[in-house]
Amino acid sequence: MRKIISFMHISLDGFVAGPNGGMDWIKVDEEIFDHVGKRISNGDTALYGRNTYQMMENYWPTAADKPAATKHDIEHSKWYAKVHKVVLSRTMKGEDLVNTTIISDNLSASINELKQQAGEEILLFGSPSATHSLIQQNLIDGYWLFINPIILGQGIPLFADIKDKIKLKLLTTRQFTCGVTEMNYIVDKH
Repeated sequence: MRKIISFMHISLDGFVAGPNGGMDWIKVDEEIFDHVGKRISNGDTALYGRNTYQMMENYWPTAADKPAATKHDIEHSKWYAKVHKVVLSRTMKGEDLVNTTIISDNLSASINELKQQAGEEILLFGSPSATHSLIQQNLIDGYWLFINPIILGQGIPLFADIKDKIKLKLLTTRQFTCGVTEMNYIVDKH
């Protein structure tokens, strides 16, 4: 069965965005881009909430074509074009979307059906609201966190409205030169 891995930048105090959704505090550089690019290159499914999907869709389809496109822009744009996108949204319609599926109801059944399909891990990018919904239904299998060296004090928390404790097992850590620490966890279902 495929696993859903939540990929998220997070502050030291557990926020994924500032009070108004701001993400200008997130540190990314070529070292992080290269590292993330290697892991996702084999990925075949990306999962998004509506807001994150719309941000991605506004940028990545043409990012490689811009005159000042970076190596990361070119590589991620190619990956984005080929990966199957799944969007959690009650308001979007998906009739005219290429290589994109909309899940608007029956979240648990739809996600479990997606997990049963052949393929690699399903990466849930950003999308705090979608992440909260999946956490509440025990549908996330792992967390791939990039802990940024900042304390925001307030904002949108990664872990909100948790009903039961979630036990995790640490798989790997990595320190990047910019000060960000990567931590890979799987949910310990024992």
